[in-house]
Amino acid sequence: MDRQGAVAELRAALAGFVRTHPDVSGPWCVALSGGPDSLALTAVVAALRPTTALIVDHGLQPGSARVAATARSQALSLGCVDAQIIPVDVGTDGGPEAAARTARYRALGQARRGAPVLLAHTLDDQAETVLLGLGRGSGARSLAGMQSYDPPWGRPLLGVRRAVTHRACAELGLTPWQDPHNADPRYTRVRLRAEVLPLLEEVLGGGVAEALARTATALREDTDALDDIAARAVVPAGEAGLAVADLAPLPTAVRRRVIRGWLLAGGACELTDRQIRAVDALVTDWRGQGGVAVPGDRSRVRLFAGRRDGRLTLYREPVAERHR
Repeated sequence: MDRQGAVAELRAALAGFVRTHPDVSGPWCVALSGGPDSLALTAVVAALRPTTALIVDHGLQPGSARVAATARSQALSLGCVDAQIIPVDVGTDGGPEAAARTARYRALGQARRGAPVLLAHTLDDQAETVLLGLGRGSGARSLAGMQSYDPPWGRPLLGVRRAVTHRACAELGLTPWQDPHNADPRYTRVRLRAEVLPLLEEVLGGGVAEALARTATALREDTDALDDIAARAVVPAGEAGLAVADLAPLPTAVRRRVIRGWLLAGGACELTDRQIRAVDALVTDWRGQGGVAVPGDRSRVRLFAGRRDGRLTLYREPVAERHR
């Protein structure tokens, strides 16, 4: 491999991303943690188009402000037109990983000022995502992994191995930050990365990460096609809800997507495959059962999907306050 091989591979991946998604125009933002993946991405992105680095300081580790300041200096030295440090308060909902991710995406979404945000997820991250979805039984949507472009989020490195970004940093003379959380076995992804994937590579003779990423791509194509069919299915959804008679004849995969879209439009969020199946059972296996609780976007009320007079309906109930 020539001296600039890794950097050239990243440039080629970025060029392919732009060809595939020509609507990702104008200035870009890039999410920069200071780690090797995001630092290498920032280097190639800043050389191609006016780029603002967005550096989220989660404040979860001693010295996080110093790490953020170093990342900002590196971004400016790489040619970014601006580099912003965004301190955030991380909550506790869903555990530390989920809470940090929620805070990070919210901060990036608020700071991007209408520009797309490029994220440095690699093929290895995609493989880990597929394994997580498989282990949790989250359904095809989760196994389809991350999308290369899910506006405003762009992931141009989904076809690139993590080792390439590390080599690119070395080629460019960059010193990335090594996040100690990435070696902490308390985090599920760390154990997948350090224990599960290496074991699968050994047992199956290599190529597992690439195979998982190909699986995600194939499932994404199938999922997108079924989503499009579901979007065109004629199932009127008025204030009275969805008519069971309209839903029942639909193929199962299409019907569940119609139900998912209806739930999301009604205020549901972060739906799981199990919850969608439970609501679907109100159509296909109706025995007079009560409503199905689904996660909603309001903290003080609980959202339910139920069946009444031959229709699926949504209703809310206040969350009972806990008395000490």
